[in-house]
Amino acid sequence: MRELANMFWVFMKIGGLTFGGGYAMLPMLQSEVVEKHGWATEAELLDCYAIGQCTPGIISVNVATYIGYRRRGLPGAALSTFGVVFPSLVIIMLIASFLQNISQIGLVAHAFAGIRVAVAALILSAIVQLWNGSVVDRFTTALFFAAFAVSAFTPLQPVAVVIAAALCGVAAKALEAKREAK
Repeated sequence: MRELANMFWVFMKIGGLTFGGGYAMLPMLQSEVVEKHGWATEAELLDCYAIGQCTPGIISVNVATYIGYRRRGLPGAALSTFGVVFPSLVIIMLIASFLQNISQIGLVAHAFAGIRVAVAALILSAIVQLWNGSVVDRFTTALFFAAFAVSAFTPLQPVAVVIAAALCGVAAKALEAKREAK
């Protein structure tokens, strides 16, 4: 029961302190889930993140649900999911009730502009961390740039890019095994 409450609290903190969506939450997820609580390894977190991106819905909710389920089954999934969405639910309800009245205030507009810059920095930080853990040789470097180009410059859905990258990884490993066998 204590771990369930802790999972709710951790994911509520992540949901309440992460501005900018699923990508911006990656550094906080790594800190909380991997480093502080040991609920997943860095590789497992990246796998959860990839699965969360490939499945329908919001990445942060998918990741919270997946990690919660892996740790404590259905109760863990439910509490982790509720934890990550609870702050947004409360904040959006509050903002929606008076945003139209304050959105034209210069101070508010400037605050949102500053938040967007901070979110961009957090996303860049997450990219650097993902790069260091994932792009480790020539093959993964080439795969990274190919996946980036396809996702940035074509209308292909992210799930197709992830599946194609997975198939490339399987094919590369099979070729490597074949070469070693000779």
